Amino acid sequence: MTGDVLAFLGGHPGRIALFEAVEEAVTALGESTLEVKKSQVSWKNPRLFAMVSLPPMAGRRKAGDLMLTLGLGERLDSPRVFQAVEPYPGRWTHHILLSRPEEVDGDVRDWLAQAYRFAREKGRRRRTGLSPD
Repeated sequence: MTGDVLAFLGGHPGRIALFEAVEEAVTALGESTLEVKKSQVSWKNPRLFAMVSLPPMAGRRKAGDLMLTLGLGERLDSPRVFQAVEPYPGRWTHHILLSRPEEVDGDVRDWLAQAYRFAREKGRRRRTGLSPD
């Protein structure tokens, strides 16, 4: 874990444990690039497929919570999805509130894998669509 990530997490042990669980799941997917910004830590392959941020629900969230955001080609039907929006046709953004490392379970790992594949395939479709061949 880099110093930038630790600074983003504010040194909070709960957030660090959650981040490590998400990072482990992302690393298992294959090659990706980590990018730390002021409001989020994101992973790209080369397109953005997942990010963690601090939940914006002041007063309702626990101090150690993180929001995992995934980009998928279809809407997830799960009570674990805090919010899902379709900013573009066929592009769904899902927000999943995480409170404990154990919540990065088989479902979350599967959704991360779907997001990873969707980001890679989305780029191929766009390039293929521009080619006359």
